[in-house]
Amino acid sequence: MSDTNVFGMVKSPCVAVCALDENDVCIGCYRTGEEITQWGQMDNDQKRDVIEKVKQRETESGNLMTF
Repeated sequence: MSDTNVFGMVKSPCVAVCALDENDVCIGCYRTGEEITQWGQMDNDQKRDVIEKVKQRETESGNLMTF
């Protein structure tokens, strides 16, 4: 599965559950408020860096979505 959309941009991790916790991290996508607001201005390498941070935050949270 590709990490890019039809326009060649890295897909957003947004899952439409938008609420920041006390650490300014979204409980849905695990991005910080700053990462969310800057997403549209980031290049693909910057977005991939954020995705790696998102994976780490999700793992640390213990709230992994597995099926």
